[in-house]
Amino acid sequence: MSHNTQVIDFQQDRGAFEARRLRDLPDRVLQGDPHHESTVFYSSAAGDMTAGTWTSTPGKWRAFTHRDEFCYIVSGHVRLIGDNGTIRSFKTGDAFVIPNGFSGCWEVVETTTKHFVVCHQEAH
Repeated sequence: MSHNTQVIDFQQDRGAFEARRLRDLPDRVLQGDPHHESTVFYSSAAGDMTAGTWTSTPGKWRAFTHRDEFCYIVSGHVRLIGDNGTIRSFKTGDAFVIPNGFSGCWEVVETTTKHFVVCHQEAH
């Protein structure tokens, strides 16, 4: 057990910042030109869990797979559209989990910021 382990405060601590244009990933974007900014505040030593804050401009894209993700919407409005036709809408203050195996799309209706915790799964 490490005695140097510290609690991470998303509002106070510095994380690793990354910005990307989602259109730079082949065949992912379905609508718009979403730009993402992320700050990762925590990555586990094994690389199987990350936590941070993410912001996206409006757009629609295929959801990433091989992960369980907890989200808390800090501001904005998103919809998750399942390939089975289900549509779930989330706005400021909402929290939800996207389980590994979800197949569908993210749609950012208005610029959205979320806190996230992602547990990465191996592809089978």
